[in-house]
Amino acid sequence: MLSDVLQDLLDEGLQLLGEHLVLVVSAILIAAAIAIPLGLIVASKPRLRSIALGIANIGQTIPSLALFGFLIPIPFIGGIGQHTAIIALVIYALLPILRNTVTGILGVDAAVRDSAVAMGMTRGQILRMVELPLAAPTIVSGLRIATVTTVGTATIAAAIGAGGLGVFIFRGIASVDKLQILAGALPAAALALLADGALGWLEKRWAGRS
Repeated sequence: MLSDVLQDLLDEGLQLLGEHLVLVVSAILIAAAIAIPLGLIVASKPRLRSIALGIANIGQTIPSLALFGFLIPIPFIGGIGQHTAIIALVIYALLPILRNTVTGILGVDAAVRDSAVAMGMTRGQILRMVELPLAAPTIVSGLRIATVTTVGTATIAAAIGAGGLGVFIFRGIASVDKLQILAGALPAAALALLADGALGWLEKRWAGRS
């Protein structure tokens, strides 16, 4: 019966949604932990900034499915499963977070920095108390872009056995089952919209403070 099919999809869908959230949250947290400190370091160093952004750009140019495939045979970090998918998702999430962190720091008015120096603030204090608060909306914008993109890209992780909502999509394509495709695509789209709305609200709140 249709009701039984829908119930089975719902039961499995909750599990796959949980797996999808693990992939997305893990990738964004790791990418942010790498990209934000790196952006703060290279923002004032043009040569290092160019190198860091160039490397991050290269990661973005690799097709997602190909990147998943490239990582599988690499010792220690490759293989089938979530860890390989998370590494690939981190690579894709780095650029928007890194770029926006650099843009946010460089966008701080020089007069504001000069005023902080005149007040006797150290470099660390200027970063924590002046630059980071002013750059926060731009950094959150980068996190927002990275999160929404990662929600969509994570559906491809099912191709290497990492689970997530992509399981429904790949299964539906293989069996030409529109219901299964929708069971994967609709929650993924809703998750992306929810993340975009939440981070958009946070971005506006930070912008209002600065």
